[in-house]
Amino acid sequence: MRISRIALVIVGLLFVGLGILGVVLPVLPTTPFLIVAAACFAKSSPRLHQMLLDNRIFGPMIRDWQAHRSIPLRAKRIALVSMVLACAWSCYVLQSYLWGALVIALITGPFIFVWRLPISDQKPPEGR
Repeated sequence: MRISRIALVIVGLLFVGLGILGVVLPVLPTTPFLIVAAACFAKSSPRLHQMLLDNRIFGPMIRDWQAHRSIPLRAKRIALVSMVLACAWSCYVLQSYLWGALVIALITGPFIFVWRLPISDQKPPEGR
């Protein structure tokens, strides 16, 4: 059981890092990474989970997700556009109908999930 807690902390820290990169990089979304990090910390480290919730920039967005399962409109738009652009780029680079169809099949589920998420009233962090 201890190994799974350590693994969840490591995965959570990785996703926090990706979320921070998402603040700086225009194509990388912040919100989904921080939601995954919060879920990992909730199951492995109450202290890290509370630190994430107490963060003045990311905390409100995560609490909104936990309470209402909703994300800010801008975060939703960025996530969907990022998925479409990544899918289009992958299909272009792969230059194979079979691989392109596989990429489209793999992105369809997450795209529909994000598309159907309710929109919150919370503004996303600066830079996102």
